[in-house]
Amino acid sequence: MSGAAKKVTDVAFKSGRNIDWEGMAKLLVTDDARREFATLRRAFDDVNTQLQTKFSQEPEPIDWEYYKKGIGSRLVDMYKQAYDEVKIPKYVDNVTPQYKPKFDSLLVELKEAEQQSLKESERLEKEIVDVQELKKKLSTMTADEYFAKHPELKKKFDDEIRNDYWGY
Repeated sequence: MSGAAKKVTDVAFKSGRNIDWEGMAKLLVTDDARREFATLRRAFDDVNTQLQTKFSQEPEPIDWEYYKKGIGSRLVDMYKQAYDEVKIPKYVDNVTPQYKPKFDSLLVELKEAEQQSLKESERLEKEIVDVQELKKKLSTMTADEYFAKHPELKKKFDDEIRNDYWGY
């Protein structure tokens, strides 16, 4: 196998080990997302397995002497010469340098979005607790107690009363 192909398979194998599949799976909420994620993981594993098996093996050397005994040296020498003249071009990776910076920037954006999402989740959890608490107390709560928790509404109502605006 050529050195470039070996590098590609090594990088793919190492990157596959560094992916936190379980961590990403925990972030999924819907069943559709879980199914798509499972499909993605299977496809990644299939490609990685193929890279490790098919492209990492060296071809077995040809036993030219064996064929010379059975067929004859003139014909075998002709095939050996043709075989030796075959030059397989080496793979040059022009794609990764183009897309690696884009991928890295997307990872940074993803981390930022994740942090914002976690902050928003915390805020919403607090809001849910407040609404549930308000729901429990609603039947016994006075206007003064409600306005103590929401002074901006008290100010708005006081301004409307002061300006003689009654909503119609």
